[in-house]
Amino acid sequence: MGNCCVTLGTPGQNKNKNKNKKTNPFATDFGGINGKDGDGKLLVLKDPTGRDISAQYDLGRELGRGEFGVTYLCTETSSDEKFACKSISKKKLRTAVDIEDVRREVEIMQHLPPHPNIVTLKDTYEDDDAVHIVMELCEGGELFDRIVARGHYTERAAAGVMRTIVEVVQMCHKHGVMHRDLKPENFLFANKKETASLKAIDFGLSVFFKPGEQFNEIVGSPYYMAPEVLKRNYGPEVDIWSAGVILYILLCGVPPFWAETEQGVAQAIIRSVIDFKRDPWPRVSDNAKDLVKKMLDPDPKKRLTAKEVLDHPWIQNAKKAPNVPLGETVRARLQQFSVMNKLKKRALGVIAEHLSVAEVAGIKEAFQIMDTGNKGKVTIEELRSGIQQLGQNISDPDLQILMEAADVDGDGALNYGEFVVVTVHLKKMANDEHLHKAFAFFDQNQSGHIEIEELRNALTNDVDIGGEEVIHAIMHDVDTDKDGRISYEEFAAMMKAGTDWRKASRQYSRERFNSISLKLMREGSFTVSNEDQNSAVDVF
Repeated sequence: MGNCCVTLGTPGQNKNKNKNKKTNPFATDFGGINGKDGDGKLLVLKDPTGRDISAQYDLGRELGRGEFGVTYLCTETSSDEKFACKSISKKKLRTAVDIEDVRREVEIMQHLPPHPNIVTLKDTYEDDDAVHIVMELCEGGELFDRIVARGHYTERAAAGVMRTIVEVVQMCHKHGVMHRDLKPENFLFANKKETASLKAIDFGLSVFFKPGEQFNEIVGSPYYMAPEVLKRNYGPEVDIWSAGVILYILLCGVPPFWAETEQGVAQAIIRSVIDFKRDPWPRVSDNAKDLVKKMLDPDPKKRLTAKEVLDHPWIQNAKKAPNVPLGETVRARLQQFSVMNKLKKRALGVIAEHLSVAEVAGIKEAFQIMDTGNKGKVTIEELRSGIQQLGQNISDPDLQILMEAADVDGDGALNYGEFVVVTVHLKKMANDEHLHKAFAFFDQNQSGHIEIEELRNALTNDVDIGGEEVIHAIMHDVDTDKDGRISYEEFAAMMKAGTDWRKASRQYSRERFNSISLKLMREGSFTVSNEDQNSAVDVF
């Protein structure tokens, strides 16, 4: 459900530090969702600590925001201890899937035993307008930022980080939890001390599992998604794959599976060809490359388990791993990868604010109109008829793919939550209106371009060591016509590269990758050629 701890707020965000009780910023709107109390009000959590968070905590400045809510610094009034409070607006929980994500995230954090590398849940509150999750405050920054700041980066350091990440995975799997969204952004340091613990902070897509149980819901982040997720038949092995992707990035600074489009990324993942030829791989130890290869085995049955990763010689002998720098190239790549993610994330935050309010207007009314039998379901025939009445043109094959992608429960019809996904897609969130709003956020002087100073201002809190070089490198990459500034077209291209900016909406992201998965199935892309399999092996 987004970053639970500290992420830097965007310029112009409310930084009110008034010690008085903070008024709840959310309005009430429960349109058409089940799970209500006797008064018709939505209930999300099964057993919250309490109802009134202000009785125990003072909410302070904003730390960050996501699709569903805002994270605040909060202070326990009785002890003056600082925590992070993620306040999730009920107004933005529009589907049963959204509600279940929040409920399950809290249940999983309550279920997992205390662990030095997992953020601690303190309290939960639920009032009429929002769910408030109070948890440990992590102020030490993101994983890649710490690596870059140290300046001297080695295999030995990467081995230490990987041991911590896989120990978290092992503990989760031991207690029947599959994370499903392991990525560098979901690990923060507890504080700014050199010895600070690295903490897993986000369980918003995690799920309980039983041995042998298989899942088919497509969730996660594109770069880190295992091939069997796209094939809709997966288990906890997906977490090892994601950790393997992180390890690859730690060692060379770029993702192993990358392309300019979502479908291209998906196809690269299915092919699973790992490049060990680019710099600095010739200088990386054979043991490290062997572990990467075994963690990124496309066959989940052959992929290492968490215990096998921790028993691997490279991890076991982490203190003996080469302590020579991997080179300035890797450090520079990691910094640029991290800062570019922050630039996109900043823009996604602006977009999400507009998507979350505007894009669902009239959806409930449209559902009721199309649901001619008033049965709480819309069939494909009703959907086709309704779309035609709205003046939309969509071919039967595409409509069938969309229907299959959204029909999560597989009953051949769409309930309200599934209908929301289809409608958001049909409303074509790719219209430029949202990207223009994000662009205008950075284009502070309204010149129609983002100049270097505006880029610097936008990222002033996100770069430290070598910051000016990183800002110029990002300008160099995004400014394709080399006029020294970023046009709207160049900004839009950056936002769409590698993964679609529309992931600002989790509903859209799920539907989108469902559609891509179905398309790859139709095209036979899940049949990996012998040449690709040999390439995946013969890359040393």
